[in-house]
Amino acid sequence: MGKVRLADIAKKVGVSTVTVHNALAGNKGVSEELREKIQSVASEMGYQILSERKQKAREAAGEASYTVGVLIAENYLAQYETFYWKMYQELAVAATEKRCFAAVEILRKEDERNTLKLPACVEGNKVDGLIVLGKINKEYIVKLTETARIPVVFLDYYDKDFAKDAVVTDNFYGTYLLTEFMFEQEIEELGFVGSIYSTSSIMDRYCGFLKAMMSHKKEIKPQWLIEDRGELGQMGFKLPKRLPKGFVCSCDLAAYMLIDKLNERGYKVPEDISVVGFDNYLYPGLADREITTYEVNTKAMTKVALEKVLKQIKNPKRGHGMDIVSGHMVIKKSVKLK
Repeated sequence: MGKVRLADIAKKVGVSTVTVHNALAGNKGVSEELREKIQSVASEMGYQILSERKQKAREAAGEASYTVGVLIAENYLAQYETFYWKMYQELAVAATEKRCFAAVEILRKEDERNTLKLPACVEGNKVDGLIVLGKINKEYIVKLTETARIPVVFLDYYDKDFAKDAVVTDNFYGTYLLTEFMFEQEIEELGFVGSIYSTSSIMDRYCGFLKAMMSHKKEIKPQWLIEDRGELGQMGFKLPKRLPKGFVCSCDLAAYMLIDKLNERGYKVPEDISVVGFDNYLYPGLADREITTYEVNTKAMTKVALEKVLKQIKNPKRGHGMDIVSGHMVIKKSVKLK
């Protein structure tokens, strides 16, 4: 029999993979009855749960289990099933497979922008390292990195001065590929939907779009550069009267909203206007718009970030710098093919 995965146990018990992770890791949020059932099924399937004796033996051999904090800004959790919540779930699974623990903490807006209060897990010395998901206030980053005496790795965000230790997807090349795909379909009048100065990821995606447009010597019209979110990340935008033949969007949610707005105006996608997104992720419950996109390899990104922080816990001189994890294009039905 092959290696038993957490997903295999979850399927047999009829719960989520994260619930299995929490049950086996001894985390809160799982009833004792369910915990015992999961442990029993895991044992029956041959999944090895470390006993206290084995754990001490591993520690003696220099293979201690660690607790890694995962910090998510409150503004990213306006809806429960967000992209970063999905990333945390994958981090939790990866941590269990590494025989360590992932403890999530929400960064409140007040703490991030006003009090600059450090995460409780950091102040209480409850974690050995910290992974920060997404962009947060630079002042907070400075205080966090200067004050915390533990490794801090940024996931899906970087800054050359404040957040150098990071793991990101290939935002630039991914959007360049998407824009080139539009040109291959002879769709050359293009706009961009995304708040360019909102995050480093969106700016990199815009730069990929810009490179493709410049390569084809195409003019970028200001009215077709559409801001898609406010200062705190809330989504929303208006369309100009005259529209191009295609739009490159900063994410699939922006593409989804754009398609709805185009439909309201009487346009059909892709017959009248073609649309591409980025990340291949929509909140559960949203209808599938079959958006051509660039899929972010979140599993690989979370594993790289976890490896990075674990290496630094063991040896603070190792694993520094930025890692770029490639994704791949997913061609669906939102682009009119020639």
